[in-house]
Amino acid sequence: MDYLPATLFIGLGATAVMDFWGLVRQRLFSIAPPNYALVGRWVGHMPRGRFHHAAIATAAPLRGERALGWAVHYLTGVAFAALLVSLNGAAWLAQPSLGPALALGIATVAAPFLLMQPGMGAGIAASRTARPATARLQSLITHAVFGGGLFAAAKVAQLIALS
Repeated sequence: MDYLPATLFIGLGATAVMDFWGLVRQRLFSIAPPNYALVGRWVGHMPRGRFHHAAIATAAPLRGERALGWAVHYLTGVAFAALLVSLNGAAWLAQPSLGPALALGIATVAAPFLLMQPGMGAGIAASRTARPATARLQSLITHAVFGGGLFAAAKVAQLIALS
């Protein structure tokens, strides 16, 4: 199996699974999905030298921020898939197992806790939000779902490669 196409497929697939979970979560629990336009706003301000905001929602909106945010979201998923594949190699691609994918998925919660949330004004691990414990739990669950998506997408990639 070729690494690049497999990694792209796994990353895009896992991110789509995570987004599907967001829709399910919204329908079942009335929890709004993430607003990736705000991610685009945060990243879009970086070339202007602005890496931290007191509250990203109050920062100046940028043209194309929604598209940029969604692109960053999916590219991040591909980057995490590349990390999974690089750590586990061809043997894992040929025979994907849940453990490494789930462990990496859960570990990826460090990115929003330590980078995105502080940079966007929510504090480390959502400490400056109205309900930090709830936000942390939702992030952890979502990243575990992403890990499950890494495994599921790798299994689909394996089946496609075998056919």
